[in-house]
Amino acid sequence: MATIGSTESSLILGTHHLNSRLIVGTGKYATYELMQESLEVSGADVITVAVRRERLIDSDGRNILDFIDLDKYTILPNTAGCFSAEDAVRVARMGREILRGLENPGADWVKIEVLGDTKTLLPDPVATLEATKQLVDEGFSVLCYSTDDPITAKRLKEAGATSVMPAGSPIGSGQGILNPNNIRICLEYLKEDDADYPVIVDAGVGTASDVTIAMELGCDGVLLNTGIAGAQDPVRMARAMKNAIESGRDAYLAGRIPKKLYATASSPETGVIAPKG
Repeated sequence: MATIGSTESSLILGTHHLNSRLIVGTGKYATYELMQESLEVSGADVITVAVRRERLIDSDGRNILDFIDLDKYTILPNTAGCFSAEDAVRVARMGREILRGLENPGADWVKIEVLGDTKTLLPDPVATLEATKQLVDEGFSVLCYSTDDPITAKRLKEAGATSVMPAGSPIGSGQGILNPNNIRICLEYLKEDDADYPVIVDAGVGTASDVTIAMELGCDGVLLNTGIAGAQDPVRMARAMKNAIESGRDAYLAGRIPKKLYATASSPETGVIAPKG
């Protein structure tokens, strides 16, 4: 049985061992100070940062990296905002050089996003696969933002992806896990030859119950941003997400009771001692 703090309770992604199965983003916060507090409360030890140059600086000219404790957090650079494999590869290389300069251990990996259009922000499966193959060849550990299509997920794993990250629903939509059956099939396909292969739900999470559902399905972690940053009280929501990922994981490991059509009495009907007299 797994216990809190055991090896089983940690998440392994390439060379990285995560104590928390929650990965959080750094965008969309009202202030960098609010971001700092929310990150602290979330319990995450890996945070993802969009590395396109214009996204590192706010309207007051402050660099987001100045508000992140690089001794505490491992940065997972991402290629958000890219719409071609070529652009995503270029941004991934940029992120690697930035983190090498900061001596952060996140320099060896990248969360790849190659979007199909600006309306849905759904990933382009062909370009994502192309970028994944190239970055794997260049020595990156690649975490792939993908649709919940099981065939696409399988192709990305075959291309060498360290983790496939199917979307629960469109980015920032807050709709939660729209198609749990597809997520189940993704898990089946991705883990059939390697039960420890990490599958992380990425995108669409709106509240704590969405996180719990993902973890109860058997996912290994959840990556989210807007669900915390866009909440009325981001700090409180960050705490809720932390608790949700832990309770969802525990519930999955515990093994839920099967669903039944009819009622089953909680109290025994046999072996009851009848009162005397």
